[in-house]
Amino acid sequence: MSGKYKPEYPRVAQLKSAEQFEAHLEKEGIEMPFDAELKEANDSPYSTSHQLRSGSTIGNAFCILPMEGWDGTTDGRPTEFTKRRWKNFAISGAKLLWGCEAVAVCREGRANPNQLMINKDTFQEFVDLFQMIQLEHKVAFGSTEGLLTGLQLTHSGRFCKPFDKKKMEPKILYSHPVLNGKFGLAEDYPLLTDAEIEDIIQKYIDAAVLAQKAGFQFVDIKHCHGYLGHEFLSSYDREGKYGGSFENRSRFLKEIVSGIREAAPGLEIGVRLSTFDWVPFKPGEDSKGVPAKDSPYKYAFGGDESGIKENLSETFQFLELLRVLDIELLCTTAGSPYYNPHIQRPAIFPPSDGYLPPEDPLQGVARQIHVAGELKKAFPEFYVVGSAYSYLQEWLPNVGQAVLDQGLADSIGLGRMVLSYPDLPADVLSGNVMKRAKICRTFSDCTTAPRNGMISGCFPLDPFYKKMPIHEDLKKIKES
Repeated sequence: MSGKYKPEYPRVAQLKSAEQFEAHLEKEGIEMPFDAELKEANDSPYSTSHQLRSGSTIGNAFCILPMEGWDGTTDGRPTEFTKRRWKNFAISGAKLLWGCEAVAVCREGRANPNQLMINKDTFQEFVDLFQMIQLEHKVAFGSTEGLLTGLQLTHSGRFCKPFDKKKMEPKILYSHPVLNGKFGLAEDYPLLTDAEIEDIIQKYIDAAVLAQKAGFQFVDIKHCHGYLGHEFLSSYDREGKYGGSFENRSRFLKEIVSGIREAAPGLEIGVRLSTFDWVPFKPGEDSKGVPAKDSPYKYAFGGDESGIKENLSETFQFLELLRVLDIELLCTTAGSPYYNPHIQRPAIFPPSDGYLPPEDPLQGVARQIHVAGELKKAFPEFYVVGSAYSYLQEWLPNVGQAVLDQGLADSIGLGRMVLSYPDLPADVLSGNVMKRAKICRTFSDCTTAPRNGMISGCFPLDPFYKKMPIHEDLKKIKES
């Protein structure tokens, strides 16, 4: 997207007072919880701790969401870039680290050739990563009391690029009417067999066992963003025991959980879920996003057949299953960065392979807050982490405080914001004024870079990345 792009909607940084922010929300008809004033640190809902049924404690209401850097080794080990990012998570001040980043359970299931991968060969590196988190958090805050650290386990399914950054090698569950064509797959592209799925399930179980031995207190069985776990939930057309009925489409999760309970007793399990999905979008004549398929569209789990609205009936059904499986940790998100990013990570500036926002990005933030609130109300026993807060920028603490006070979520999840401003939770918890120079402005460089074969990071605001030679290459890509 051209560097000369002038946003159609006002930038959040232009809404300099609480009155201006609230007035803009009212003008646009955006319903969003908001507190004009932040509470004192000792009275802040951000300081609230929570004890899980297992007895584990989460010491405050900030969560660091999984953030990849596309910067591991080709055999799945962390590099110094990876360790720097994980250290920032550890010293952020958040007491819940949701998986740190997506870690592949097998080589062919990686989203890129530099994705972390846990197996017997890389096991010691994950021991070292976990111990580093514990040490750095203790040095920064005096103890690790209340710190809960998980590992997100993933298989990238339709979006696998395991050996070459420019070559997709998808593992798909059904032929998708839009995504097959979008990514150059024939209608008869081979599907994963049930036997192959069973092998992947075992790899998740083996990975969870290693994660527990490495010290991680929970694993996330990723069901979001169009990756394999998420694609199972929309496999309405798939034949056999892993498709069609809800019972079959959720079998993948059930069999993984059953295997983990047996092989790694005592290990907490969480699920990061795209609570709703929409039809894939594409750039329209004015580069603004438009649906890539007319209704009816039936492949949006948590969506209706219009493709652009939510229907949470199956989402509620999925949470009822989590309840039966005794899973308490739920991290909410939406859609996919590959085909409808404006509902997943609202941004004023799109990545190079994206489209201009078809709505004020604050609409996307409010949508995710609203859906997470509906789920929390219906299932109060879940510990619910909310997402999509980074776009709020200066007003993130004010909205998050209102969300927590109104019981719409238990924890405020931070993704992109942590790349530019890793110590935001510590500042908010201490009552410090936010550092404006570090606030993420959603320039999307952290996505444009890996889309073009580079490592990810906050090139505009983090001096560490800003001075890299590839930053100049990234600027040229954006300007073209």
